[in-house]
Amino acid sequence: MRLRKFWGWGYDDELLSSEEENNIDQRIAKTFQLDQVERIEIPKISDIDINKPLFSTPSSLKKILSDDKLERLNHAYGKSFPDSARSILGDFSSPPDYVAFPDTQNEITSILDWASENNIAVIPYGGGSSVCGGVETNVGSDYAGVISLDMKNINSILEIDKTSRTALIEGGILGPNLEAQLKEHDLTMRHYPQSFEFSSLGGWIATRSGGHYATLYTHIDDFVESLRMITPSGSFETRRLPGSGAGPSPDRFAIGSEGIMGVITEASMRLQNRPTFRSSCTVEFINYEDALKALRLISQSGLFPSNCRLLDANEALFNGAGDGKGHLLILAFESADHDKKASLERALEIAKDNKGNFEVPSQDSQAHRSGSSGTWRNSFIKAPYLRESFTRRGIIQDTFETSITWDKSKAFIQAVKDDTSKAILEITGKPSLVTCRITHSYPDGLAPYFTFGAYATPSTMIDTWKEIKCATNEICVSKGGTVTHHHAVGRDHRPNGYDIQRDDLFSKVLIEAKAALDPKGIMNPGVLIDPKSKTITNWMS
Repeated sequence: MRLRKFWGWGYDDELLSSEEENNIDQRIAKTFQLDQVERIEIPKISDIDINKPLFSTPSSLKKILSDDKLERLNHAYGKSFPDSARSILGDFSSPPDYVAFPDTQNEITSILDWASENNIAVIPYGGGSSVCGGVETNVGSDYAGVISLDMKNINSILEIDKTSRTALIEGGILGPNLEAQLKEHDLTMRHYPQSFEFSSLGGWIATRSGGHYATLYTHIDDFVESLRMITPSGSFETRRLPGSGAGPSPDRFAIGSEGIMGVITEASMRLQNRPTFRSSCTVEFINYEDALKALRLISQSGLFPSNCRLLDANEALFNGAGDGKGHLLILAFESADHDKKASLERALEIAKDNKGNFEVPSQDSQAHRSGSSGTWRNSFIKAPYLRESFTRRGIIQDTFETSITWDKSKAFIQAVKDDTSKAILEITGKPSLVTCRITHSYPDGLAPYFTFGAYATPSTMIDTWKEIKCATNEICVSKGGTVTHHHAVGRDHRPNGYDIQRDDLFSKVLIEAKAALDPKGIMNPGVLIDPKSKTITNWMS
């Protein structure tokens, strides 16, 4: 059985080669003009000390609660930069006291009942891929202890309705298992976040995740037909309907709740037939304004490409998909019903009218895996593994994403780049290159996704990252964007971000809703909001 890294992304046998590691050393030394690059050794479980559980478990729950050291380490953090940094440094000062592995929804109810009675915080855990502090187990001293509630055993597809093209699916199922089971019925959900391999359906819904579709089917919101959520006050289940005008949507209330109300245990999800027709092409623009205009017009055309991502010249160069001279628009169309050649041709007409250059488009069903598109795709998949290697050297390689309307897009993107570069220079004393790709496009706006590198050392990288994170949170919100487009809020996006972006009256509504469903405030404390009558520790503060 393969074991996942407790200190980084993926499995513990997935490591970079010596050549790749040396290339990273050379790249860092050149970028930051260093004579020598310090490396932190990969931590060993035996070298890490963690505290004993703070409470005893009742006999009724012993079979589903584990205090195994490796499980506690694996569930202490998510997969953000500071999560990996603290793990690599061996900082596990606040691990969960126990990890729960319920096999049934009734056992989830039993855990929440007991935890409520005994003031135990409960952190719902799908695949642990959060990059914003969403599964952090350091909740402060107002609780008697912490349970990380792992949903991995509640992972079945319960029903498939091929007529309506939906399926009832349990929340703990991970992406690969979900798609493998649907494939047997020639169906697919077509929701592929970067974390696909290690993230769950319940986690996608709870965090409003964004998938690979760049238009139309962007957020998990579009796929949820109904759901069931277990809360400390009981459970609620919504009706399976294609749509309803009956009051505020309870589905929308649960989507994006990030585990603060309860545990999403199952959902009816809208599916698609598996695509068989694909067309793709990469377009180069010398002028970024031209590229943005082409992207907008394609997004407003009703063509709805499956991939419509714009990489600025430096982003393309950084990922090996370009030469640093042109901005790349990656276009792809797919369908299970009909050839998409005409759709691609029309999109390319729009691009050409706006000074885009391209070669003869590919009609190969595997075209999205080749050329510039394939290079970028492979780089995108490998990014988490590369990031942890930078982390082992104290170098901050990270991202943040936001959204903005088209009328503000050009000025907004440039301002975010400039202000982020300025902030990093002030914080670290060394310049940084900030690149941008547009990951999702809508008729009314777009989602810019920024990547940056920043100098630090193993001893300073966590504090340095905090300063940069608070700065980028503020930059995005102050300039009219959102603090996050699809990475959720967690704890990391609250300071200078969501706490400012969120309307005060809505804050009161959210706090009262949580109090009704979670009277003792045990569910994922500190995420999105603070519960009533509790003092929550946010490590970011």
